[in-house]
Amino acid sequence: MNKDQVAGRVEEAKGKIKEVAGKVTGSEKLQTEGVVDQAAGKVQKTYGDVKEKAKDALNTDPKRP
Repeated sequence: MNKDQVAGRVEEAKGKIKEVAGKVTGSEKLQTEGVVDQAAGKVQKTYGDVKEKAKDALNTDPKRP
């Protein structure tokens, strides 16, 4: 697991908390910020996943010494 995967998951969790807090308090702004944070976290996590897969592919390439 790399730092982008971890940071993405943290951002998603923060976003979910903001979204729920916005719903509870009736704050559309906070709710929207939460949704945006979740989307940003998902993008960062996906980027980290791609990096990890690329690294694994390079490390398991039988042609590499």
